[in-house]
Amino acid sequence: MCALVYNFNFIHQASIIKRPSKTSKTPYVADIILNNDETNTETMGHCPALGCCGHADAGCNVLVSTLDGDKKVCSHRVELAIFTETKHDKDYSVIIGINPKLAENIAESCLKADLVKNLINIKSYKREVKFKNSRFDFAGIDSDGVPFIMEIKNVPLADYVDVSKKDRKNYTELINNADFNDKIAYFPDGYRKNKGAVVSPRALKHIQELQELVEPGKQRAILCFVIQRDDASSFQTSNLDPTYKAAVKEAYENGVEINVLQLKWTMNGECYFIRNDLPINL
Repeated sequence: MCALVYNFNFIHQASIIKRPSKTSKTPYVADIILNNDETNTETMGHCPALGCCGHADAGCNVLVSTLDGDKKVCSHRVELAIFTETKHDKDYSVIIGINPKLAENIAESCLKADLVKNLINIKSYKREVKFKNSRFDFAGIDSDGVPFIMEIKNVPLADYVDVSKKDRKNYTELINNADFNDKIAYFPDGYRKNKGAVVSPRALKHIQELQELVEPGKQRAILCFVIQRDDASSFQTSNLDPTYKAAVKEAYENGVEINVLQLKWTMNGECYFIRNDLPINL
């Protein structure tokens, strides 16, 4: 099933020149050139995913939406990244949804269309509901009348191996022989202030609190990973953050449900649901 679950009315191709911008020093703003503008206009783009582990840094090709309003610092927002690679003498590319907010909107569309595994024909739901010390993305009542809480995590990253950049050279043969669409989607990865620190304290808190909230038969707690790329054949919590990986496994063993949604983006800004049964390795 390839259902359309999200689309932009209009989206521009752009190239990132510099992040942070030479004008605005926040890392959330980049200087970009609009490639489909005959004048090659240089402007500023909001980068909600920062550099997204190299997908939204200088030299990257991206797709951007237009921001309305005269008082906005940025005229555009970086929504999607265009990743290209040559394998087996053939050029491949994939469009990756890197704006984390997209994952929430896509999940809502999938929820409405009964595309979220084990959440079919739900009776009601709300967005942004507070439980304990966190605000979770969704809360509602399932088809059996059981309350559920669901947190969404965006997964823009995938590779042939889930290892550090330093160790990646040890897997050269495996990487070279792998098919382009046989990657491992993984979460999380990113900047860490100190070696050994968790990538996202917020994500860790969410899974710990979901574990506290689950009550078998009385309240469901769900962690849903939204994979905004179609070149992955499996998903796992990343080896790069063993603390988070262990926390998700413990939560799963104590009743927290783990869901995955995989999507495919097109160059014209259309997002299609691919599957909700991608193999998961915890």
